[in-house]
Amino acid sequence: MEREYQSRASLKKEVKSLFAGHWGKAVTLNIIPTLLSIIGVIIVGAVLMAMIAIFANTDPSMAANESFSGHSSGSSFAGQIPSFILGLITLGINFTFLDWLRSKDADFSSLKGAFSVFSKRYFLGAFLIRILTSLFTFLWALLFIIPGIIKGYAYSQASYIFKDLTDNDPQADVSFLDCITKSRELMNGHKFRFFVLQLSFLGWDILAGLSLGIGYFWLTPYKNATYMAFYKDLAGDQFLQTTSADEPTEEVTVEAI
Repeated sequence: MEREYQSRASLKKEVKSLFAGHWGKAVTLNIIPTLLSIIGVIIVGAVLMAMIAIFANTDPSMAANESFSGHSSGSSFAGQIPSFILGLITLGINFTFLDWLRSKDADFSSLKGAFSVFSKRYFLGAFLIRILTSLFTFLWALLFIIPGIIKGYAYSQASYIFKDLTDNDPQADVSFLDCITKSRELMNGHKFRFFVLQLSFLGWDILAGLSLGIGYFWLTPYKNATYMAFYKDLAGDQFLQTTSADEPTEEVTVEAI
């Protein structure tokens, strides 16, 4: 019999129930990415206003030439570093949300939870999986944009699978490529469902932006925790179960990626 999964409404209801009486904890846990989101909204707004002013008072050909001057591949690469670090912080926050959803215990340090991925247990695996999934997604995107997007969704749960496998046996030698393959298999038939879940927050994103980003203080933890509820519902405890040492492991090939 085919397994039934939680609806979007059910996932969101679970998160709101979890946060009841603990919204302060959820907001504090997400304070770093939330503040950066607000700063991003302000910067984007300022840039748009500046561009409007420039194009309103400058010859279009001159503006085009100026917009392309002074840029280099080195500065573009350096600009990706803060985004990469923010992604790791967000990942650590999501790890904490996943533990919170499973234990229902809000007795944890928000600061420690936000930087949980920068621990000896998680950092190397989280770092390499993020690098590999970004690389594989980019390579698929070279074929066309759509395959890259699809593969991005297929690989989206790899870091959480890594967390579960590592928590299950901290001494185990977890294969990063295997985590990516397991994510691809786990998301088979569920990529569009996850996309629609993300799309369901679009209205709230617009309202948060119109509030000059203030709404993100509540929206960011709500979204991140809901995505973790999705993973918890989808994966269950299958990656937390001990695997027999005699059980053969599947060899990961390039074709599997």
